[in-house]
Amino acid sequence: MRRKLMGQIDWSHRLIGIKGTRGIGKTDFLLDFAKSTYGSNKACLYVNLNHLYFTQNTIVSFADEFRKTGGKTLILDQVYKYPGWSEEMKYCYDHFTDLQIVFSGSTVMRLREENPHLRDIVHSYKLEGFSFREFLELKTGILFDSYTLDDILANHKNIAADIVSKVRPLAYFDDYLRYGYYPFFLDKAHYAENLMKSLNLILEIDISFLRQIELKYLPRLRKLLYQVGGEAPFQPNVSKLSAQIKTSRATVMNYLYYLRQARLVKLLYDGEEDMQKKPSLIYLHNPNLVYSIRGEEPQKEILHKTFFYNQLGCCHELTVSGKSDFKVDDIHHFLICGNGSGTPKNEDGVLQAKDMIEVGKKGVIPLWLFGFLY
Repeated sequence: MRRKLMGQIDWSHRLIGIKGTRGIGKTDFLLDFAKSTYGSNKACLYVNLNHLYFTQNTIVSFADEFRKTGGKTLILDQVYKYPGWSEEMKYCYDHFTDLQIVFSGSTVMRLREENPHLRDIVHSYKLEGFSFREFLELKTGILFDSYTLDDILANHKNIAADIVSKVRPLAYFDDYLRYGYYPFFLDKAHYAENLMKSLNLILEIDISFLRQIELKYLPRLRKLLYQVGGEAPFQPNVSKLSAQIKTSRATVMNYLYYLRQARLVKLLYDGEEDMQKKPSLIYLHNPNLVYSIRGEEPQKEILHKTFFYNQLGCCHELTVSGKSDFKVDDIHHFLICGNGSGTPKNEDGVLQAKDMIEVGKKGVIPLWLFGFLY
């Protein structure tokens, strides 16, 4: 399927980075771009930098030969596996002005903040997991529009009614919460196993390698994720966590930051995000991780709040709300309501995102509809 991000990228730039967590579909995304843009034209070439060829050959020499033989776009996958990749890409950008380079990398990489070679020249984009809308498209074969949050707030009844006239979204919603965020859900029989493999590779390679954590400390990072996953969403006690994994408070804070970068957890703050201070709440990044890490049937309330945070968090700022579950963009207060919660008292200025309704009413919006933001 064609991901929404494909149409949001300005493909005229000569250096484009696509970041995403492991298993999110970056390689398929790059190959889709190559096929849809060039077809079988040899002016575009996909290369995985994990190949042993690059133990003896450089990106610069390879790119130079490629352009001299008619190459126009070079797609480089898993760039962080190649030492000195950013310096060589900078050289290519400066000296090979007739060549476009598109590359993929981990979300743990900080292309602008920590990379002086590429800071002013790279155009970086993030590939998210499947939204509920994209999951529905794959499961039903029906194409759906995405909507901005303002669209949904202003016109959610008509939008929901139009979608419900084509498909019953609630028939697929629980499946999405369990296994719909990562593209390898198409191999449903091995989904849990594949997700656990991805989790371990994220911890062992993406975080440990890129953040230069010695492997002997990997069990602490793994245990922290397990502790957090078993309680999330929860208000963290950093001293307790440091005692549980036998490390310092400062290290716990750093590890939480790395887990956040790797798209394994989400940190909710009371006001502006500040990595120097303790977050108010810690969530797992998406509902699929709740099933995978907790190892038991999670409460619906946890899944629903995690879903809401995940789907809005990629394009909106969420903080703690004093009168509801989330405050969005410092404007809208949202209360996440389950099927058995009845109709909570409608506090002034609080919107309800409610499960098990197809079409909402004033101040009450179907929870599933927030999966149509991208």
